[in-house]
Amino acid sequence: MTKRISGVKRLVVKVGTSSLVDEKGSLCRKKMSVLAKQLADAKKSGVEVVLVSSGAIRAGMETLGMTKRPGTIAEKQGVAAVGQSLLMAVYTSVFGDFGIPVGQVLVTRDDFNDRVRYLNACNTLNTLIRMDCMPIVNENDTVAVSEIKFGDNDTLASLVAAGINADLLILLSDIEGLYDSNPAENPNAKFIEKVTKITPEIEALGGGSLGLNGVGGMKTKLEAAKTIMASGSKMVIADASRENVVTDILAGEYIGTLFAGKQAAMGGKKRWIVFGHRVKGTVTVNAGAEKMIREKGKSLLAIGITDCTGSFKTGDMVSVAGEDGTVFARGLVNYNIDEVKIIKGKHTDEMHELIGYKDFDEVIHRDNLVLVEG
Repeated sequence: MTKRISGVKRLVVKVGTSSLVDEKGSLCRKKMSVLAKQLADAKKSGVEVVLVSSGAIRAGMETLGMTKRPGTIAEKQGVAAVGQSLLMAVYTSVFGDFGIPVGQVLVTRDDFNDRVRYLNACNTLNTLIRMDCMPIVNENDTVAVSEIKFGDNDTLASLVAAGINADLLILLSDIEGLYDSNPAENPNAKFIEKVTKITPEIEALGGGSLGLNGVGGMKTKLEAAKTIMASGSKMVIADASRENVVTDILAGEYIGTLFAGKQAAMGGKKRWIVFGHRVKGTVTVNAGAEKMIREKGKSLLAIGITDCTGSFKTGDMVSVAGEDGTVFARGLVNYNIDEVKIIKGKHTDEMHELIGYKDFDEVIHRDNLVLVEG
């Protein structure tokens, strides 16, 4: 049988809280040691590995004797501060058993929004890899507020994988993969082995979030898959409790749900443009502008814009949609939404008179414009 996946040189593995704790909700050293061995084996085989791990809040709850997940941002920050040290202590121990030093990397959404901070974070990860360490990435819950949170580590893992140009992202969870309906409710639910495009039908299969031990669900995993597939890489959702799950996936066995599109890998700046920002609005364009962007790689001019929505300012990320509302590109705008509303549909030489200045001919320059799926 043909190998399902081969030639992985750089791997990101994300493990959720529910896959790190025992039946009592306490960090399970045995589970973490089993994971560490598999990642150590991958490193020995020549694969560069980064681990994205949840668990800080759950570990803090354990230390503080809490039975109910904290509700406020301040409480979560405090509990995470307690738990992160415990989490890293266990990882230091289990990876140390295999002679691998660990390096902690805590990030927020702002570290991806800002180009310099984004490059610094990626450089840190690349340096740890070169030093033969195990980078362990988590959201910096101790300082993150709602405006700068990823919301879940599935999203974080996909951004890390895109940022360091990983070949494969493995999301380890307490589920086998993607089904056409909820297997907990439908015993006849069919398992989906491979997804080549995130269609509206696939998106509809995303469920809600988990409970006490985590915040991610299938919906967030499908969002992560969008990022990975758009960047030209692959992703697998698999059951963390399956014996040798990482090792077997790397060996090419048919495990979990594979997400693999046909899009070519993006360059570093393009990946940052698409994945490093929150989308702040949508610019709708006519058929002529869409064709020029899609087929000719042209910039977006004001004359091709028919509408805009959102609350974006100069330099923000916006989606670019066609006349039917389908998003086909994302880019960084040179003008804010109020200015775009005034100049939409107008010729470039009219812009100065309409808004009082014209720093750029293009609303979005082609160097800051990337085609995307969905």
